Amino acid sequence: MSEVYKSLQNGPFFELDKRRQKAIVMLFEGNLNDEEIAKSVNRSRQTLNKWKNDSKFKAAQEQYKGLVVKKDFESKALRELVNLLNAKSEMVRLQTAITILKMSGMISDNSTPELDKAKVRKANAEADIAEYKVKVLSEAGASGVELVNKYLDKLDAATNEEVGGNNES
Repeated sequence: MSEVYKSLQNGPFFELDKRRQKAIVMLFEGNLNDEEIAKSVNRSRQTLNKWKNDSKFKAAQEQYKGLVVKKDFESKALRELVNLLNAKSEMVRLQTAITILKMSGMISDNSTPELDKAKVRKANAEADIAEYKVKVLSEAGASGVELVNKYLDKLDAATNEEVGGNNES
């Protein structure tokens, strides 16, 4: 457990001195203005402004924000999601399940059941087109190539429209 705790104490926030860390905490809490924060850490407002413009200080602010949000809200949010799996609304249960699966990395934002079905339909249509093209070309000889290509271009366009314009071939 101590290794996990130590890993949480790595990064830009923990590399700063105590005054800068305190300033970051006070800035995050938002209860004081810059003048009051500077006075609290025994520095001038100009020094605080320099800190705020420093890339390492900004990175430390982001890290602190992430740590606080994770510590204070992540477990509560997950408990709420688990509770929503028992909601009366089928749509709420579905969206909750999708959210949990996305959070676990089992599905991505680029993958939805509808999109996956459309991709399968597109792949099947492309396979049918290829089979049809082979059949027509073998029956019509080289003279039918232009006609078949025009027809296949129209089918391709219709297929791409159905999938939302995504051409992933």
